[in-house]
Amino acid sequence: MELKRLNTLEDERLDAYARLTDVQLRSRIEPGNAVFIAESAEVIGRALDGGMQPLSLLTAEKYLPQLDDVFAKLEAVDRKAPVFVAPEDELAKLTGFELTRGALAAFRRPPEPPVADVVRDARLVAVLEDIRNHTNVGAIFRSAAALGVDAVLVSPACYDPLYRRAVRVSMGTVFQVPWTRIGTNPHDWATEGVPLLHSLGFKTAAMALSDDAIALDDPQLKACEKLALVFGTEGDGLAASTISTCDFTVRIPMQHDVDSLNVAASSAVAFWELRNRAR
Repeated sequence: MELKRLNTLEDERLDAYARLTDVQLRSRIEPGNAVFIAESAEVIGRALDGGMQPLSLLTAEKYLPQLDDVFAKLEAVDRKAPVFVAPEDELAKLTGFELTRGALAAFRRPPEPPVADVVRDARLVAVLEDIRNHTNVGAIFRSAAALGVDAVLVSPACYDPLYRRAVRVSMGTVFQVPWTRIGTNPHDWATEGVPLLHSLGFKTAAMALSDDAIALDDPQLKACEKLALVFGTEGDGLAASTISTCDFTVRIPMQHDVDSLNVAASSAVAFWELRNRAR
């Protein structure tokens, strides 16, 4: 591994860190050369453990002693990946750099595998429909990893799990929980996606407020050998067409006239209640 000390962020090799937005990283040369950014030693380590292909790492001189474990993993994966060391005053120009706990790393974005491959051995999966908040996406992945969810599927219009903030909030668990996109129609993924899940042996449960909804602790859910929990975006919730195609509509019993929870919180509750489905 070679340290490359730079005096400025103007070096074109740092474009991914200093000049390209997350959207540009993903789509500028997508799919063959698309990139994502991971922040902090822990998240970078999880990305390397998860088989992500590193392109480079960026840090400051004072953080080098804290990165021994990351450097060891980087050497094992790709000893030719450069480690750029820039002055702290230059790195301060990167918004939030101090929050990254010392390092940024650029990785090649992996191809998204087929749904059937991702859920082949799964018993409990989460499906995220059109969730448009990166914090919620990251938080759901973190709960999924902690509570034993086997896979996460995201609709075409759902925000990107590899967006920088989503990766950071997830604490790198997006590299631990298998995931991919489901459906091809950004306006109605369920027409194609729910039958696909059925064909793979899954019952589907729409998490939604409805007069005919069953409670989360209903024995019918625990009797399902394979179960896909479908969560909708904040405010609007799941599309009516999605709810109508699912096998169950499910609500979380609540008290004190509270009618709903943030989607990240509701997913964690559902994962906990149905965790015995997970392997």
